[in-house]
Amino acid sequence: MPDLDVQQWFATRTHRAEQFDAVALAVAKGERRISVLIPAKDEAATVGAIVTTLRTQLMDRVPLLDEIVVVDSHSDDDTSDIARAAGAKVFHVDEILPEAGSRTGKGEAMWKGLAVMSGDIGLYLDADVQDFTADFVTGLLGPILMDDDVVFVKAFYDRPWSSGPAHSAGGGRVTELVARPLILDRAPQLSGFVQPLAGECAFRVDALRAIPFVSDYGVDIGLMIDVERNHGLAAMAQVDLGLRRHRHQDLVALSAMTQHVRAAFDLRIAPDGRDGVERDSVVFRRDGSAMAMTRRTTTTVERPPMRDVLGRP
Repeated sequence: MPDLDVQQWFATRTHRAEQFDAVALAVAKGERRISVLIPAKDEAATVGAIVTTLRTQLMDRVPLLDEIVVVDSHSDDDTSDIARAAGAKVFHVDEILPEAGSRTGKGEAMWKGLAVMSGDIGLYLDADVQDFTADFVTGLLGPILMDDDVVFVKAFYDRPWSSGPAHSAGGGRVTELVARPLILDRAPQLSGFVQPLAGECAFRVDALRAIPFVSDYGVDIGLMIDVERNHGLAAMAQVDLGLRRHRHQDLVALSAMTQHVRAAFDLRIAPDGRDGVERDSVVFRRDGSAMAMTRRTTTTVERPPMRDVLGRP
């Protein structure tokens, strides 16, 4: 069970999006710049509406955001063109820091986004959210703009399936079956987070540029482990964003995600000098009337702190 400190943190650092007003946050922002970073791969169906909502409601109507950056991670559809037409700055992941090479996966797009953003405060938003609303942003920014001690804010929400009611008991399948037991065993100080693998978060840029990034879907828990290590649990918060509608991954994709999450713990908790983890697994798929078995190797690596790559804070 969480210890008393975690329970106290949960009671004092858990917020609701409706607590925060966009106009009040724009005043609290002062001279600071705020950047939204959206890693995206094949999200033509949703990215345009997200960027349009951000631009019209939180740039044109209320001057809260200063830039919207979409980092395209090898999309095969019109994600880049749609995002650009909606008002975002768009970068292909390969064109950012080409001297550092390029990898596939969400973690790489998030890491490289730090190199091109101009804000003092940043937000990561997922690109697959349906019925996106501006309170995703105001909710996440609220604790950081209203409390100078907070450096990192994580989202949580109810997640409905394509039909039926929303589920609010906790995180998704990978969280509850894999991440939650690992957190309780290896990083219990983070056990008060409802959805530690949620893709949406807000941060002070100097805090995230000072830590390494785990590749692929290990990135979210890896960041939380290092932020807590560097700044303490009191510098972190979480916000209930209400309802989140998005695509659900199939079990084969979730299987790969679990490998990356497990590897993140290996790399960030007692890493023994390793800079990567490889794991073999078996995948079964039905091929017509027969069942096919294939082997898959999942590779998880780390990117160095962006501060070191850029040579500046």
